[in-house]
Amino acid sequence: MNKKKQVLKYLIFDFLAAAISWTLFYIYRKEVIEPIKFGYDIPLEFTKQYFNGLLLIPSAWLLFYFITGFYNNIYRRSRLLELGQTLLTSLIGVTGIFFVLLLDDTVYSYKNYYQLYFNLLILHFSFTYFFRLLLTSQTIRKIHKRKIGFNTLIIGNNEKAVKIFHEMNTQPRPAGNKFCGYISVENNHKGLLDQHLPLLGSIPDLERVIQENNIEEVIIALETDQHDKISEILTIVENRDIITWGIPDLYDFLSGMVKINTIYSSPLIKISNGLMPAWQENAKRLIDVAGSVLAMVILIPVYITLAIVIKATSKGPVIYCQERAGKFGKPFTIYKFRSMYDDSEKNGPALSSKDDERITPVGKFMRKTHLDEIPQFYNVIIGDMSLVGPRPERYYYIEQIVKKAPHYKLLHKLRPGITSWGQVKYGYASNVDEMLERLPYDMIYLKNISLYLDFKILIYTMINVFHGKGK
Repeated sequence: MNKKKQVLKYLIFDFLAAAISWTLFYIYRKEVIEPIKFGYDIPLEFTKQYFNGLLLIPSAWLLFYFITGFYNNIYRRSRLLELGQTLLTSLIGVTGIFFVLLLDDTVYSYKNYYQLYFNLLILHFSFTYFFRLLLTSQTIRKIHKRKIGFNTLIIGNNEKAVKIFHEMNTQPRPAGNKFCGYISVENNHKGLLDQHLPLLGSIPDLERVIQENNIEEVIIALETDQHDKISEILTIVENRDIITWGIPDLYDFLSGMVKINTIYSSPLIKISNGLMPAWQENAKRLIDVAGSVLAMVILIPVYITLAIVIKATSKGPVIYCQERAGKFGKPFTIYKFRSMYDDSEKNGPALSSKDDERITPVGKFMRKTHLDEIPQFYNVIIGDMSLVGPRPERYYYIEQIVKKAPHYKLLHKLRPGITSWGQVKYGYASNVDEMLERLPYDMIYLKNISLYLDFKILIYTMINVFHGKGK
């Protein structure tokens, strides 16, 4: 499967649909609406205004679709849900275009406004859904013929696991699951699945198995007396960009928790791996990039000044680079203005303290005002970080934190941030205990993440910067 190629197909056809509908709408205005207004035929000319619209309108539609999350999970699509989503986005988008671009048109009668609005809506929705229906139907046919599949791992080796394997592997319209193997819950003890799937390891091997086999979906099939393992499993699984399913019991059926996506699928509970609605998640990313680019442009004089001062007052590089743990625990290089003397950690990792002699005089000022962090806007632009998120730590300290708080790894579901709720409350951590004190605030952020909360944290961060409350 080539996800980028598939997304590109949707982008091209969505752009084409918007361009065709805008062209036909333009012709409709010239051939039908304007003659009614002026009382005589208007020659059809494709003006500069038309060509500007032909470029800008489809581009705006693609941006709108991206924000609403249409291009997420491009291979897991339902034609019926796609119909509703396309209709809803068409209604919202056409209404916006109508009020921004068309309401200023002078027309013969107010009825012409209704004609313009519904004509554009019908044209745009019809062409957009037609092309999407072709692409989605083609993908679904390939899934049903098992030409496209999602690498799937079963956790468990009991009768439940065997039953769900048989049901999903023999259903008339397969959901696209390609079973790679199973994980044993009880220390590699072989079980009932051995005659169907290879044993890939036990729970301690789960992270390695997922990575080596490019697992995209996980099905948790545990017995009632094994439910104490779920927390350990989810801590690992939820730190990956994969879909997680659980096999429901009688209570789940009675409480209405069981949701299915297709008529032919087995009843499974989808354990949500998404923290924000798709539109908020994509809007957050757009705000991150736009805000970081704007900040870097505005702060060019500050970058230049600090670079000169750092270079002039102490030996060593201007920019300090260090490996940190990012989203899903993947390593990335963080960039900061150097606030310590060169080779300050030649004896091993060490956190800074209030009266740390390793910090330069300029570094103390930068830490007070958080100016040492501003090179991280580049990290945000390239996708390693976000403006708001839990602060990224070094693996050396993560190992110490996890010994006392194993749930810390849940924070790796998020992009780390330049600022966080924990940092607003505590600033830089001087030791592991302070990191643990900051952890509850980051966990609360994880469970309540929203654009509203991001804006509040950014506001309080700016207040701390102006008051010089860093350390």
